[in-house]
Amino acid sequence: MSATETEAVIARAFASFNAGDVEGIMACLGDDVAVDIPGAAREIGSDKARWRLANLSRFVRAEATDIAIMTAAGGFRAAAEFTLIGTYLATLPGFPEARGQSFRIGAGLFFDVDDDGLISRATVCCDPTRLFAALESA
Repeated sequence: MSATETEAVIARAFASFNAGDVEGIMACLGDDVAVDIPGAAREIGSDKARWRLANLSRFVRAEATDIAIMTAAGGFRAAAEFTLIGTYLATLPGFPEARGQSFRIGAGLFFDVDDDGLISRATVCCDPTRLFAALESA
């Protein structure tokens, strides 16, 4: 696995995310992908990742912009920093009432990539309190 190949699979995953293409994202993930989200337990497996992505689209429509992908030597680890811009569609539990608010927050992801060139871990890094504040003030 080269750093270039790792960057390519992560770029495909972001392009699929921005297109709202869950199956395109899934094509970039390994069967036993581990997903870490702030405030939630680690979820393992592509079925759980597919459910999480589909569920997220009920609450927000979002696009990642200003994406900077960084890879470690050997290509097995990577990170991406980006700006998440979107619209709040339905009320998330514990968050302000959804009224179609727009939001813009900085976020990041850490990745492991397996020998098959698929993402085996995605750790989401964002501050839920910033999202809460952005939705509350909009």
